[in-house]
Amino acid sequence: MGPSGWWPAETKRDIIVGAILVQNTAWQNADVGLQHLKNRTQLDPDAVLALTSDELIDLIRASGFYRNKAKAIHAVFQWFNDRNWDYDGIWRENQATLRKQLLALPGVGNETADVFIVYIFDQPAFIADTYTRRLFTHLGYNRTDTYQHLQSQVTLPADFTAEMAQDFHGLLDNFGKQYLQHDGDFEKSFLATELLKNQQAQKG
Repeated sequence: MGPSGWWPAETKRDIIVGAILVQNTAWQNADVGLQHLKNRTQLDPDAVLALTSDELIDLIRASGFYRNKAKAIHAVFQWFNDRNWDYDGIWRENQATLRKQLLALPGVGNETADVFIVYIFDQPAFIADTYTRRLFTHLGYNRTDTYQHLQSQVTLPADFTAEMAQDFHGLLDNFGKQYLQHDGDFEKSFLATELLKNQQAQKG
């Protein structure tokens, strides 16, 4: 399909903040907090880091879990600021340990770390988010109960690019929003027939 620019963002800093704010909430709520923070700071690192905890909380309150998210935004911005926001340089110098470093930051779990790798550092990775785990469960995969369990079962092709990974995540997310939010919706999808064929083959 080609790169679609699926993530709704103007800059990579938008993505960084959005990936934190969207945790455990709908994008509409996260976007309210993102826009408030952008209007106040233009996401300038010095301006964001100059905010007090209470000021940052007030700006992102609509996203929920705002205390933890405020702490995460501050920590992540400080981490990038310490590295001069040099995404390419950070990747070149830290490939072997980058994911571990990201996971050590407050508020950065497996999904957020992989979003950063795919969308910020432009590297291919498989994002095993909730919608994706639901889909793979429908498709007959075992051990989809946690992010790590599903991710360990999926190996991307050697020629899979970051653009492909970005679009793959976007397609899975859009599929999930349409067919995986309510019981019975999956049976209306184009993948339901494939699942039935797989089940029939297994029974045979």
